[in-house]
Amino acid sequence: MAEGRIDLKANEQPLPVVRDEAAIAKIPGSYKFVEPGTLTVAISALNSPPLALLASDNRTRIGSDPDIARLLAGSLGLKLKLVPTAWEDWPLGITSGRYDVALVNIGVTEQRKQKFDFATYRVDSLAFSVKTGSPITTVKGPADLSGKKVIVGSGTNQERILLGWNAENEKAGRTPALPVYLTDDASANLYIQSGRADVFFGPQSVSAYKAALSGKTSVVGLGPKKAYVATTTKKGNQLVYALQAALNGGIERGEVQRILARWGEDGEGVAQSDVNPPGITYP
Repeated sequence: MAEGRIDLKANEQPLPVVRDEAAIAKIPGSYKFVEPGTLTVAISALNSPPLALLASDNRTRIGSDPDIARLLAGSLGLKLKLVPTAWEDWPLGITSGRYDVALVNIGVTEQRKQKFDFATYRVDSLAFSVKTGSPITTVKGPADLSGKKVIVGSGTNQERILLGWNAENEKAGRTPALPVYLTDDASANLYIQSGRADVFFGPQSVSAYKAALSGKTSVVGLGPKKAYVATTTKKGNQLVYALQAALNGGIERGEVQRILARWGEDGEGVAQSDVNPPGITYP
């Protein structure tokens, strides 16, 4: 990803969306939207470009996830309400009915499939990044993180991977990594640049964007697992099939590809949206 490829000012302009009658027909008659005629979507409250960030007016939410949300709402003939949400809050928000859909870069796991339905739109890798000039030049496995301070998000796939690697390190007699739990991007940047943390472990698209934007960080490795990223809805309410149809219509028209391309996520798209595909599993 090159920073020059992402024109933030141009990307503040919403892309055109086509009303999709076939997708609208799949909205279950029994489903009650949080607000009638409106698709209420949880998106990241954090500044996590290119997934979600504030526009130059410091108010409007832009990024690939808000763009996908606009595509879904427009395709389904609905208004859109974006609700900035902390990562820790989206599961309860979906199950309690505060949101119709969550779009917070949520990866499909077998555990999450027990409570939620998913319609895929991206494939995401995880990445390890460090301060440029760090003595850490590559991360390929547990031994490379032995004794290191690693920033992860609580309840994320990357946390599960790190804790699994820590168990392997302990079994091999090596010092485990120290997880550093932070909830905002500014703190993560500060910790990495000040040396209070050694490694940031998070979405590859976010890590690559940061590295290209400032040159202050470098990606030194990819995580061992890839995940399908998907729209997330409450299990069994059947809205997922309307979302899948909207995404597949967007893929057929090239709209999803244009969204990903303008945010530097080319190559992360899916050929078609699948409902509840095999998810990541952990030992």
